[in-house]
Amino acid sequence: MAADVLTTMGNLLLNEGRNLSQRDLEILQAFLIPSADIRRHGLSETSTNAETEENHAASEAKLSPLHQQFLRMEAELKRTSAMTGPGQKLPILEIRNALKDLLEHIGDYNVLTFAPPPESNQTERWIRKSVLIALTSYQLARWNKLPEKDLTPIALAGLLHDIGNVRVDPAIFRKPSKLTTEEMNEMRQHTVYGFKLLEGVPSLNQGVALAALQHHERLDGSGYPLKVRGDKIHLYARIVAIADMYHAMTNERNYRKAHSPYLVLEQLQSESFGKLDPVYVQTFIDRTTQFHNGMLVQLNDNSVGEIVFTDRSQPTRPMISINGEIVNLAKQKELYICAIYTI
Repeated sequence: MAADVLTTMGNLLLNEGRNLSQRDLEILQAFLIPSADIRRHGLSETSTNAETEENHAASEAKLSPLHQQFLRMEAELKRTSAMTGPGQKLPILEIRNALKDLLEHIGDYNVLTFAPPPESNQTERWIRKSVLIALTSYQLARWNKLPEKDLTPIALAGLLHDIGNVRVDPAIFRKPSKLTTEEMNEMRQHTVYGFKLLEGVPSLNQGVALAALQHHERLDGSGYPLKVRGDKIHLYARIVAIADMYHAMTNERNYRKAHSPYLVLEQLQSESFGKLDPVYVQTFIDRTTQFHNGMLVQLNDNSVGEIVFTDRSQPTRPMISINGEIVNLAKQKELYICAIYTI
């Protein structure tokens, strides 16, 4: 390297004088560094593009099949949200077909690293989050080896769990600050609105409607709208609740930034005691953190390193190699993973 390479935050990524390896090129690509100054042995200093021809071609390629179906599902849910007036029927067949096509690509979906395609300003944020929750709920149900007959209905429950939002004042969703008590109470009514929209729809599993009603209920009775407890909360609602909390906290809102996925997993773990289903939460944490050694991550101090070891008793706190030095997140609690880079 002819000069230090810095991240967009101004932190050191690669040192001056470093001999570039293929791994270094991958790191540059992961951090979206378009170019870097290099010095070739025996040649003068020059500037070269960090991307290979293959990566340049990939950047111009069409969206992946998963992203294509994600956008189609999003558009279908948006269309559905406009068909919830009196006397109108929800297009359940069209929703099922779009969901089926989306789930065919579940093998390409990684909960922690999946980045949806650029979103339209015309789409409500809850619609995008609902598609993510459909994918995550389906994945969590599979990881827990639930019967095949429940998998698609659980994904459908995740997709439609917030459909009651169509009856909530849109201004509440767009408010740039925290909601007042009255606005929060109105927002909470989306669970009841959703249940009324879905209850009695022909060919719709009752669990889908109950997930809309109960996904904010908690095992200890501290949730809403009815403060039901324990096994009175439907299985689908218990799974959707975990996916909903994860995506609600890892997605940006008008009044706050998105939280680190790893911090959210830790909060889910603490919430599992008495509130969320502990078995499903533990499976969710175990499976989402099963990264191979060498995964590139960024810590909250903006340092960059690779996962070298994960203690399965503390899966959100692996050991990270940063410039040859091992940082044990299980001991250095002030540090945490704030970003993961797929290479």
